[in-house]
Amino acid sequence: MSSSSGGRRLPERIILVRHGESEGNVDSAAYSTTPDHQIPLTALGLRQAREAGRQIKAILSGSSNSSNGKWGAYFYVSPYARTLSTLRQIGRSFSRPRVLGAREECRIREQDFGNFQVQDRMRLVKEARQRFGRFFFRFPEGESAADVFDRVASFLESLWRDIDMNRLCHDHLTQTNLVIVTHGLTSRVFLMKWFKWTVDQFEHLNNPGNCEIRVMQLGPSGDYTLLIHHTPQELHQWGLSPEMITDQHSRATPSTANDFGGYLTNSFFDHLPDHSDSDSNSNSDSDSHCNPHPHPHPHCQEDGAS
Repeated sequence: MSSSSGGRRLPERIILVRHGESEGNVDSAAYSTTPDHQIPLTALGLRQAREAGRQIKAILSGSSNSSNGKWGAYFYVSPYARTLSTLRQIGRSFSRPRVLGAREECRIREQDFGNFQVQDRMRLVKEARQRFGRFFFRFPEGESAADVFDRVASFLESLWRDIDMNRLCHDHLTQTNLVIVTHGLTSRVFLMKWFKWTVDQFEHLNNPGNCEIRVMQLGPSGDYTLLIHHTPQELHQWGLSPEMITDQHSRATPSTANDFGGYLTNSFFDHLPDHSDSDSNSNSDSDSHCNPHPHPHPHCQEDGAS
């Protein structure tokens, strides 16, 4: 693990993995007869998970900064059948000494769509979501993405306590990596919370593919960034805006200052003069720059089953 100036030992990487292809991804009718949390992986999904395990091991072993070769992975997993099966297949690539621990974590489960899902009704509900907005729309008897955000925020608080108290690894010579096996929407919400993305930015994000891996790596500035393992082109394909990609680049660059969301400042104001208040007060109360009804952006690809 790496250490910050305050002595906190941070994981080298936090890796988000969506589960492999499930029967619900192939045929949405499965949700009308099988509880969402019991939907299994397909044969392809099992193969995808094994391949994800090989990829993750290659990332951890091939680019380890630990000079003594000591590294390990601590796993968090959603309690759904498809994520648990994905973790089991990922684990086939690891020897026992490399597994620092594993924990089932209910707060990173799938968005709740409301018990059994009748196809025709769910199609109409998802059409309503597109009109309403994906983040705040709450499924009948289920959750909104905002609800998922709240429980992911709670999970992150617990995660930081685990890091602060060195619960994940007691050997300071071992490079620790976190692997979070979860769902599509949950992983997007995790990144939103971590990097302080706005609701509007979330609306533009695309769902990761089955067993797609997204790697947050500790940069030289002491902050996590997606731009050490991934390219700007990849981030653009995920739906990140140029401003969001610029922020990721700054996190990957050595710096003594932490621009706490500074790149977003202008998005919250209609007009900010560059001069100080004492220079000019002539237009301070003008409404000429206001735009109370901005044009809505088209929604991104349908989430489908996360």
